[in-house]
Amino acid sequence: MTSALRAVVVGGGMVGAACADALARHGAAVSVVEPGPLGGGATAAGMGHLVVMDDSPAQLALTARSLELWDALAPTLPAAADYRGCGTLWVASDDEELAAVQPKQAAYRAAGRTSEVLDAAELSALEPSLRPGLAGGLRVPGDAVVYAPVAAAFLLERSGAAVIRDSVVELEDGEVRLGSGARVAADVVVVAGGIGSLSLLPELPLRQRKGHLLITERGGLDVTHQLVELGYLKSAHASDADSVAFNVQPRPTGQLLIGSSRQFDRPDAAPEWFLLRRMLDRARAYLPGVAALSALRVWTGQRCATPDHLPLIGWHGERAGVFVATGHEGLGITTALGTAEVLAAQVFGTPSALTAFDFGVGRFHGVAHA
Repeated sequence: MTSALRAVVVGGGMVGAACADALARHGAAVSVVEPGPLGGGATAAGMGHLVVMDDSPAQLALTARSLELWDALAPTLPAAADYRGCGTLWVASDDEELAAVQPKQAAYRAAGRTSEVLDAAELSALEPSLRPGLAGGLRVPGDAVVYAPVAAAFLLERSGAAVIRDSVVELEDGEVRLGSGARVAADVVVVAGGIGSLSLLPELPLRQRKGHLLITERGGLDVTHQLVELGYLKSAHASDADSVAFNVQPRPTGQLLIGSSRQFDRPDAAPEWFLLRRMLDRARAYLPGVAALSALRVWTGQRCATPDHLPLIGWHGERAGVFVATGHEGLGITTALGTAEVLAAQVFGTPSALTAFDFGVGRFHGVAHA
């Protein structure tokens, strides 16, 4: 397919890479502008969990469709992307949380995703390292994990995009101005720079969210699924206060990647040790063997969130040729491919069932609807 369209993608992370790939597959000549490492930033700081979430119908549709696209992409990814269909185990600590399993399974079924309700004995048999006394859970076998920096680099290379190692300092009519003073002509500009998108479009309803991750030494604890507590929403999303939740991912190296924490409006990168202790206490409450492991590394990352926890995807609404793909909070890796499909549908008029949902900037006050 050929096109005379000139597109500039601002941001070389997972979302920017997916958008560049989608635009190029429709024939556009794509440039990606990224001043830092490709696949760095939030892409490198995440767990790489590919997970269907059902907080809202729009989120369920976007994550489910994105998992379909990841399934299709997986056979082409390089081995270093470490794509593994380990599945997710949603763990219920009590009967109240277990009661949430049935509606969650029904939502997944409606989205075409398979899941399996587990009683306490079945949960223990699948993951013997979990503590005794848990109520049960939900196994979602189609969920997966991926090493996102490699996946992003693969998509950028496949797109054939020209990578410009610079920053975009201003969006102008028909072009972008770089930090070096150079200008790049563009019929379409896609702002996919995470929280950095605010430097170009300060009117966007985005908020910075800091998270911590810790990786352990090799060996010592056998875990085969991505483990997440079913109380994740009430633990990690109930308010704007600092919060933690149980979330553990087995790595092929025999290490465990442990999350998660959530803090708003903390732009510094330094670990917050009090919150890290809370996060590890939470992990130990579900997985007691964590207490015997040594940590090899701790790091933080910055994501960006919208008021309704859905990303901003589509035309800016007021600026000709300017599109956005940002605000994915903790689901940027999962939903990058679905995001790119929505973007392509708007730019090229291609079909996508996701266009039935409103991911536009205009759903918030103050900016015209796309």
